[in-house]
Amino acid sequence: MTDDRNDGEKKMAHRISEHPILGNIEKGRCVSFSYDGKEIYGYEGEPVAVALKAAGVMVHRYTKKGHSPRGIFCAIGRCTDCVMVVDGIPNIRTCITPLKEGMDVRTQYGVSDMPFDKQREAAR
Repeated sequence: MTDDRNDGEKKMAHRISEHPILGNIEKGRCVSFSYDGKEIYGYEGEPVAVALKAAGVMVHRYTKKGHSPRGIFCAIGRCTDCVMVVDGIPNIRTCITPLKEGMDVRTQYGVSDMPFDKQREAAR
């Protein structure tokens, strides 16, 4: 294991272990995944949002109209506050999506993983 992975495991010591819909979360093996291009770690099978929260990520998306930050709200898959772009697909509810090794998870801006300023530039 690399030092980065050990640091990641230390940060993951305090986690959500019981989900209101998914029940008790079985801790799988430690896996790496990408969050906005940065490698972070979580446990295979736990909801993506759980791994992100354990890594200190609180903002999952920004609203299209007001560009307001959103993160975990209901944690049961009913609202859309935790949606992110996962493996290139927008609007994935990360609170109920199981983490897999190598996932590419990106902050969602409206319905894109492209920040709003870059979306405006691309539209010109």
